[in-house]
Amino acid sequence: MESKEIQEVRNVEPGFLPPAGVAKAVIGIGKAKTNLSVMQMIILGILAGAFIGFGSELATMISFDMGNFLGVGFTKFLFGSVFSVGLILVVIAGAELFTGNNLIFVSVLSGDVKLSKMLNNWFWVYLANFIGSLLLVWIMYATGLWKTGNFGVGVKALAIANGKVNLTWGAAFARAIGCNWLVCLAVWLAIASKDVVGKIFGIYFPIMAFVASGFEHCIANMYFVPMGLLLKSNSDVVAAAGLTGKLANLTWGGFIGNNLIPVTLGNIVGGAFFVSTLYWAVYLKSKK
Repeated sequence: MESKEIQEVRNVEPGFLPPAGVAKAVIGIGKAKTNLSVMQMIILGILAGAFIGFGSELATMISFDMGNFLGVGFTKFLFGSVFSVGLILVVIAGAELFTGNNLIFVSVLSGDVKLSKMLNNWFWVYLANFIGSLLLVWIMYATGLWKTGNFGVGVKALAIANGKVNLTWGAAFARAIGCNWLVCLAVWLAIASKDVVGKIFGIYFPIMAFVASGFEHCIANMYFVPMGLLLKSNSDVVAAAGLTGKLANLTWGGFIGNNLIPVTLGNIVGGAFFVSTLYWAVYLKSKK
């Protein structure tokens, strides 16, 4: 027989929600998100775009010359580590992020939210995320901090943007699936935790993993690529990056057609199918 002490330990409520409990909580969260007013979605969406932009600019700033000293792998690890501040701000400070809101699909599958209401949320939040990202692009360009390290930060930002618009559709789509699979798992883990520290750790590891792996996030790219488009017009940055004559695809058309569209679609598959649909099928479908 178990001792009284062991029985008491077993009866203590855990400090986190089990997976089935998270699935149920996601339904309620989805209902709340789709009941926001358009103005609330726009304001919170702008904030989320800026928050992800903060993670993007910080990752660029700390890593621009790090590879020369620490190697490529560890540089990617630190790049991903600091980038995680973006989703930490979104979840804990409060904001509406399109990729995280792919979890609303759980509420649709459960019958608690109409598909039209989810799509309405996705539309306004996506648009507002873009506005918030561009706002931070303008602010960061105006700071002149891209001149840091003898234009080293600008060189790094330009190289990131150019690399993204030169991906094939297939590569961008596949990388986007991996990205939002991990982003939605980060949100899932944050919901599971009942304290702030637990939420931060739950967010950090999946986000670090997606960024260090080189996956593609449509909202982060709304910062990375427009920043590169601005820096493209600076001949000093282009020359320092060694990209003179190699920026043909770094245009608004190249960004939207070669990157934003396939990455957005891949993000939806990663979040709405690999997280929302599969967990709904396991924990909620049989109970409906």
